[in-house]
Amino acid sequence: MSVISAHAQSNNLMLGYSGTGISSDLRRVMEIEKIWEKNGLNVKSIYFNSGSILTQAMLGGNIVVSDSGVPEMMTLPVSGAMETRVITVNINRLEHIFVTRKNISKPEDLKGKRIAVSRFGSASDLTTRMVLRSWKLDPEKEVMLLQSGNTPTRMSALLAGHVDGALVSPEGIHKVLASGCCRALADLSELPLDFARFGVTVPAALIRNQREVARRIVLAYVEGIYLFKTKPKLVFSVLEEEGIKDPAIAKDIYNRLSFSMREYPIPETNGIQNALDSLGHPNARNVKPAALMDTSVLEEVRKSGFIDKLYGRAPKNER
Repeated sequence: MSVISAHAQSNNLMLGYSGTGISSDLRRVMEIEKIWEKNGLNVKSIYFNSGSILTQAMLGGNIVVSDSGVPEMMTLPVSGAMETRVITVNINRLEHIFVTRKNISKPEDLKGKRIAVSRFGSASDLTTRMVLRSWKLDPEKEVMLLQSGNTPTRMSALLAGHVDGALVSPEGIHKVLASGCCRALADLSELPLDFARFGVTVPAALIRNQREVARRIVLAYVEGIYLFKTKPKLVFSVLEEEGIKDPAIAKDIYNRLSFSMREYPIPETNGIQNALDSLGHPNARNVKPAALMDTSVLEEVRKSGFIDKLYGRAPKNER
């Protein structure tokens, strides 16, 4: 019996995630409210310190659910290593802020500078390269990309002056700016771009062979998003666990993330395509978004009336 079927048939699921803050806050809300158990699932969450390591865990069968960055998980099917499907896109836009040291005031000032990413091939790396290219900078030739770890490590490197720029999550931006060392060069959420940034990816075999398990996973995330958007005090408690104790800062973070969370987290062609384009993989241009996503499970949940019943109306997405 495969690892996938063994996990799924017993409803015991190994879930992998990378990064802190944005992607983990929703899952923490779900854990506190026992949403997994409500849907008959026994989920064990495992932290990986970069998205590229998370993809290897999926490939090796160590996890059967990825709740993290969507782009890095796409590298598996795009490279031909493994057939996976995105089943929810919880946030369909870029959320990080590109932070630089104070001496850098415009994108062209980044030439020759050191920019931190998590690991090569991770979401932070892919996104950083995409943003640099949009600024007409060659990430291979005109800057130095350094592997330094997730947001907390990148923040420390910025504060110490070891690097000149990095992506920082909304939860970390206040601390960095308060130090006086740095500036927010660009808030990527302001870009008019659909981008499948955070969501849930599973092996295609799980949908084919254990569709009921896939449906329960989707049900859990839909309800988790509802709780996130309607129970701010619960989210504030999660942020406090992360060391964010200032009520004003917590409110700013909550408002931003609550706005970005999609009531109907359906994978959409434009967002998947833009995430696909960010990969820079030679096979990417030959892959269609439809081959990377499965909307049927979430559509089935929507048709059941479950989402409408939660909100007392039809769900709506800001993006």
